[in-house]
Amino acid sequence: MPAWAMDNPALFWKAGDKHERANGAVYREHEIALPAELTREQQQALVQDMIKTMTPGKPYQFAMHAPRSALEGKTNTHLHLMYSDRKQDGIERSPEQTFSRHNPKQPDRGGCKKESGGKNRLALRDELIQTRKTCAELQNAALKMAGHTARVDHRTLKEQGIDRTPEQHLGPARINQLSEEDKRMYVANRQRQLRSQVQTSHKQSEIASV
Repeated sequence: MPAWAMDNPALFWKAGDKHERANGAVYREHEIALPAELTREQQQALVQDMIKTMTPGKPYQFAMHAPRSALEGKTNTHLHLMYSDRKQDGIERSPEQTFSRHNPKQPDRGGCKKESGGKNRLALRDELIQTRKTCAELQNAALKMAGHTARVDHRTLKEQGIDRTPEQHLGPARINQLSEEDKRMYVANRQRQLRSQVQTSHKQSEIASV
């Protein structure tokens, strides 16, 4: 955070809402599921690695949530990471100047440079895919260090060669409308699909080894 918001992150976001241009993003947010195999301390260490890797030199704020899933009652620990694309460069600026247009020739007379500035949608899409890959690599490194065999794959099901329709997020409102029997049937069907996926993966591995 810049000096004027060092002890009050909310002040930074409020200043962004006030001074950022009308069609500019004040912040970006990632919501990232954390491996359930890790302990809370290991998850916290993983979060710190993610923040250092994904938001170097950028103002950020984060929170970890661990609610119980409405369907299965399992803990669903995840990270909410919000950050500004305006990278800090060591130049002291007022709140208004921080969010003004960057001046590449005279940086001290303009705002902080936005890392996403000048990128088209294709470049931003590729950047997002790379971010997903980075998250998976960090999570897999943490799982390996903790002695777990489970791994995270950032690719789509199709890219992984899995013939299954992606599961839709139901949300609390739709789940509350389900009866207890409907919930049990939904969970049972999900578990059958996962078992079938694992069996298919094992068969493919056996064929590849032959």
